Amino acid sequence: MVKTVVGEESRLKLVEDRLAQSAVPSEIGLVIGRLSSPLDRGFVFDLVPTPPNDAGEAACSLVDAIKDDKKKGSKGKSPAVDSSSLVIDKDWVAEHARQVRRMLPGGVKVVGIYLWASETAVKNSTLLLCQTAKAVAEAAPLSVIDSEERLLIHICYSPRRWTCRNFFLTSNLTSNSLRPCDFKMGRVLTSLQTFKCIFNFDMRLPVWRASNVQRLIHEIRNGISIQADVIKGAKAVVDGNLVVSDDPSMSGDLHEIELLLPFLKNTSLEASSQKDVDGILVFRGSVCSFAYLNSKEPISQAVTEIKGDIITSLQSRLGIICDEVDADKELPDDVHGDANEVASEQHISQLFLHSLRKKCNLSFPRRVFVPWLAGMYICDYLQPSETTEVLKEHCTELMSMEAPMDMSTVLEPEIEALSLSAESFWDVAIPFQSAEASTEKNINHNTRSGSNVISGSKSSVVNITVAVLVLVLAVIIGFLLVSMMGS
Repeated sequence: MVKTVVGEESRLKLVEDRLAQSAVPSEIGLVIGRLSSPLDRGFVFDLVPTPPNDAGEAACSLVDAIKDDKKKGSKGKSPAVDSSSLVIDKDWVAEHARQVRRMLPGGVKVVGIYLWASETAVKNSTLLLCQTAKAVAEAAPLSVIDSEERLLIHICYSPRRWTCRNFFLTSNLTSNSLRPCDFKMGRVLTSLQTFKCIFNFDMRLPVWRASNVQRLIHEIRNGISIQADVIKGAKAVVDGNLVVSDDPSMSGDLHEIELLLPFLKNTSLEASSQKDVDGILVFRGSVCSFAYLNSKEPISQAVTEIKGDIITSLQSRLGIICDEVDADKELPDDVHGDANEVASEQHISQLFLHSLRKKCNLSFPRRVFVPWLAGMYICDYLQPSETTEVLKEHCTELMSMEAPMDMSTVLEPEIEALSLSAESFWDVAIPFQSAEASTEKNINHNTRSGSNVISGSKSSVVNITVAVLVLVLAVIIGFLLVSMMGS
């Protein structure tokens, strides 16, 4: 449980000044920071306002302003009663949190929400605030093993003061769910350490002939889930030293992490044969990961954050692809025609694996890193057809970063890592014979019909039989020639 929350003073003072000068009656946004269980502390890096929705409406507004409460039979008026309350579009705030989560590296999370409003408005809207914070937590979980605690920071403008409350998602949402905790400002960003990891992976999944009709995107999701389990079980080497769970923190600003994966026997491929599978999916690529932790946190926590960031990055790329095809009408489950005939109408990720007769490619978005605060980086994902220019719009709208941005400072480590083989991020899902000959790191899939498999097997048997007959015939002829010469 977090007992004390420390906010980065340089950032929070800028937020306070901006709100005071804007004269807006209310504002809601996301608290970006970190909750450290080993230290029992919360760290706030920045406050990011939720932008207006698609209709241009603010995510938070104030209603039922001050009214006069006049009693019958009294000659005068009673003091004015402030009955104002908040109206919050919690679904829009949650959507903002979902998209911001994709842009955050390891160790940096959406840890709650903040509110700029009067004391009375907050008191009259406690339940709504808890519901909003819960929606944000569900849209942007902290990690693979999620914490149940979240923060609510209230900036009151009359009188001007900051208060922080926390609550647990497992508790029943009532007006008493929020509990006060100590809040102070200080220097947070300068005490962070940076951890970096380049994770290379190569995984293959058979497409079983006996399985139900499946889309390519379903197999990709399954592959990422399997890869996540492998990553969780990996050992880590930090700056050349094997990490033990109770290792203390290390000195220095930047540390390199290498993950050592266990040796796994791919029993699914060994047990399969041409009669069992239609094809194979091959996942290959590199993921660049950054994580930021307080210098007092143990090294094992940094390894956990790096692993979680790699898994989240893979899931985020798949999520971006899913977002693109959400509006597309999916094929009925009973369709078994050749999927290549509808490739122009269906996104490639929606194609049925068992219907494919030609190789197909699916490129995943690549991860790039944008400078953020005090040497820290946030990330974004670019489609193959996009350039770094689109980062300006994303960072300005979602992270409230000031434009213009210096594009020369954007890091593209995944491009550099793959340039040695002149390949893009993902490999292809390919047939068995050409698996090692692929030079494009995309996701591809190729299938072979059963008749081809049978004919291939028969031709192999015929060739062997002919070779044996020729050998026997040669031996007999040679024996006869030797006998004739001897006589």
